[in-house]
Amino acid sequence: MSTPTGLKNPGAAVRGVGAAGLVVEGVVLLLALLPLAKLGGGDTTAASWLCAALAVVCFLLCGLLKHSWAWIAGLVVQAVLLGGGFLHWSLTALGVLFGAAWLYALYVRRSVYANKPD
Repeated sequence: MSTPTGLKNPGAAVRGVGAAGLVVEGVVLLLALLPLAKLGGGDTTAASWLCAALAVVCFLLCGLLKHSWAWIAGLVVQAVLLGGGFLHWSLTALGVLFGAAWLYALYVRRSVYANKPD
């Protein structure tokens, strides 16, 4: 019996979308370290540590998306990144960008699970 979404394993597909978003976010956060340090102006040590820590959290969450709490934790990562704008404005820009992407991933997750047969 096929599902209305046409996916053989909707849960795995949704986790793949979430994991891909988190991997991209983690890589971008790591790539942001050098420009932040060189062009950041002023003391950007705290902002650099925040980027590195959030990148590690993103990579760890990729393997934990089977749990529903991990999706909420991904949302918390976006909120922390937005709050990191107090350390450097570029973190707010990244928070808005990846926050929108994460909200879209949550929307996809909800719509796929809404069509899942019982």
